[in-house]
Amino acid sequence: MTKNSQPLSLRVPEPSGRPGDAPDFSHLILDAAGAVDRPDVGSKPFDMRDHAFRLVRVLDDEGQAVGPWNPRLDAETLRRGLKAMILTRAFDDRMHRAHRQGKTSFYMKCTGEEAIAVAQGMILSREDMGFPTYRQQGLLIARGYPLTAMMNQIYSNAEDPIKGRQLPIMYSARDYGFFTISGNLGTQVPQAVGWAMASAYKGDDKIAITWIGDGATAEGDFHNALTFASVYRAPVILNIVNNQWAISSFQGIAGGLETTFASKAIGYGLPALRVDGNDFLAVWAATQWAEERARSNQGATVIELFTYRGAPHSTSDDPSRYRPGDEHEKWPLGDPVARLKQHLIALGEWSDDQQTEAEAEAVAQVREAGKQSESIGTLGQSRPSVKTMFEEVYATEDWRLTEQRREVGV
Repeated sequence: MTKNSQPLSLRVPEPSGRPGDAPDFSHLILDAAGAVDRPDVGSKPFDMRDHAFRLVRVLDDEGQAVGPWNPRLDAETLRRGLKAMILTRAFDDRMHRAHRQGKTSFYMKCTGEEAIAVAQGMILSREDMGFPTYRQQGLLIARGYPLTAMMNQIYSNAEDPIKGRQLPIMYSARDYGFFTISGNLGTQVPQAVGWAMASAYKGDDKIAITWIGDGATAEGDFHNALTFASVYRAPVILNIVNNQWAISSFQGIAGGLETTFASKAIGYGLPALRVDGNDFLAVWAATQWAEERARSNQGATVIELFTYRGAPHSTSDDPSRYRPGDEHEKWPLGDPVARLKQHLIALGEWSDDQQTEAEAEAVAQVREAGKQSESIGTLGQSRPSVKTMFEEVYATEDWRLTEQRREVGV
């Protein structure tokens, strides 16, 4: 038997900074705004494989939209996007405080990632189906879903639209193109691909879109989904939200130091785009490109949205224990709300006063929704009727359910 000349060692990836360290993003290679070319929508995946390693950006440091990916949106659309992001952030802040006040058991913010769900929620139709993770609340907010209904679900009160059957923030809103969130990480991706395959099989005109975090790409569900998406040319947009951190492990644990997450598409014969996730215009343009490809029967696109999770992973998490405290402030791609605000001001279509007014209006809107929801009840104060646990499972009630209902008197 041949022996190694030296002992083997196991490599465990380490982030560039831990608590107490100065944030260090010097290892990032970021293309300048406007530097990446826009391939034809009909391009073969092999011919555009370099896009899996570049970074699509539209907004430059002065807030100007530059380059071939500029979607040239009108000012009203930009203002709607900015206001939806502001409202999403205000909603997050209030619900996070509600958890600290004991009104709910759990919450997850999307601070720093608002441009992703808002832009994509504005582009696609409600009839297209979104298969989100727990950080796409902006999708519902951008589409005008009632804030009170979202809060009722978080509080699991008597008006909870899901009737207490889901953890807080795991919304379900079919009429808004929002498939029920699954707490089992990664399962939403094969579900989205399957839904898209069914749409194509029926000769329908609806497409699917899904999101997964960088950490969950290590799940087998993700890779199984890419196989099916490629083989059957499913009309689906597959987003990888690389926000640098899973619950406490950095993106390197899922392979982010070896290559980009977008490049995982190459091995499956899928086109890939790597996009500045804090640039509302870049997210819009890339999604528009992928949507056109899907609707023209050219199949799926993988988009890595390069962003940063500014808030804790959830209310159960303390990021100060595993990363530098000011790392979010030093993120080189800035803040999506501030960047879109700067762009609108540069266009002469917005001002600091309008920003202040929009933020105040968002806080007031969220406060009013909170009053309505809390009047129904918060954690443990009111609950969906017990009888709902026996409903909406079988088309015809099973005899055992009849007996169980009788036992509890409903």
